[in-house]
Amino acid sequence: MTVVQEQVVLLSDAGIPIGVADKATVHTADTQLHLAFSCHVFDQGGRLLVTRRALAKRTWPGVWTNSFCGHPAPGEAMGDAVVRRADAELGVTLDSFEIALPDFRYRAVDAAGVVENEICPVYTAVVTDSLQPNPDEVCEWQWVDPDALLTAIAATPWAFSPWLTLQLGPIARTHPA
Repeated sequence: MTVVQEQVVLLSDAGIPIGVADKATVHTADTQLHLAFSCHVFDQGGRLLVTRRALAKRTWPGVWTNSFCGHPAPGEAMGDAVVRRADAELGVTLDSFEIALPDFRYRAVDAAGVVENEICPVYTAVVTDSLQPNPDEVCEWQWVDPDALLTAIAATPWAFSPWLTLQLGPIARTHPA
């Protein structure tokens, strides 16, 4: 059996693809800019799914974050990557999804010194499936009121991923609950 290494798309500062790298080697103290995405999943009642990253994750282990994230493979359409990761991380099929923050970009350093450096379009989605999270990705999850989550982030920002703290305000303002 051949094990295929997951790859990420490396980007120039202008956001132009300039190569690929193995995902397992790209997140370091000097992470190159690369392409990713985030997705915030809502239920039919307007509650937002937050997940706690598995403790074995390389970056930000054990912190609360958005519903799921990922990296499109080289040549993979972004929408296909979003659907693929929804299934891989949460065991769900997206009923619908749309781009919410097309130009989101951030750089952050975790407590271990590992850098995230991503151009990361942000999506919102709606699901009606029951969750079946992959324990290699998610160790806990909860459906929450977006405003209550904003309050929690304001009180304890260190407990949440930096991309969630940056994305949630605009998402909560624009997503119809």
